[in-house]
Amino acid sequence: MIDISPDTTVLWSWGPVHLNLTIVFTWLVMMVIVLSAWMATRNLKFHPPLSRWQNIFEAVVTVIRNHIRDILGPHINRFLPFIGTLFFFISFSNLLIVLPEYRAPTGSLSTTLALSICVFIAVPAYSISEVGFRGYLKHFIEPSFLMLPMLLITEVTRTMTLAVRLFGNIMSESMIAAAILSVVPFLLPVATEAFGLLIGQIQAYIFVVLASVYIASASGMGEIRPGRDRAIRSDNLSSKGG
Repeated sequence: MIDISPDTTVLWSWGPVHLNLTIVFTWLVMMVIVLSAWMATRNLKFHPPLSRWQNIFEAVVTVIRNHIRDILGPHINRFLPFIGTLFFFISFSNLLIVLPEYRAPTGSLSTTLALSICVFIAVPAYSISEVGFRGYLKHFIEPSFLMLPMLLITEVTRTMTLAVRLFGNIMSESMIAAAILSVVPFLLPVATEAFGLLIGQIQAYIFVVLASVYIASASGMGEIRPGRDRAIRSDNLSSKGG
């Protein structure tokens, strides 16, 4: 039997409290992210030459901004910390599979569900800050009040879809890798690891893009708000001029 989910391996328990591999490796991922961020910003510079870590982090953040700018528009900087954190956590979780005995936390349904709940909470929070409470509720009854039940169900089901999609893809990749290595353990390990790394990064990208789409659709990012858009353009021009 192939043991895929890190939830099943319990290292310590005390009554209802259990410490499994998912929790251990989640904390490991967070430590790696914090350490990497510290290394990138400890000698922060605004002009070349930049440190290798700062170059890497700035390149990744730039890629994230460029890919979700078309979704979130000029409001990108407000959402970048949340979207970027999601991407870095999922990305690092999947990158660390190169370590021996490591099990990606994203291979646990509890982890992917927690990430999806974060998106579920962020969508109304950001939307209310953008369009107000009334504006957020308004999108549930557009174009007709009859859409209310369907849209309420959609809010919940798409959260579950985010969790199951990420979990299913990481789990299936792990199962495929385990099956291949059990048949040809000395022939394709490098190719299998490379395949896993690629799939992991694709899933991180898909997750943050979908989260951005959900936030944008609930916040009415496509709506024209001349006063605010002019202010944003003015800020951008003044920052470039400075």
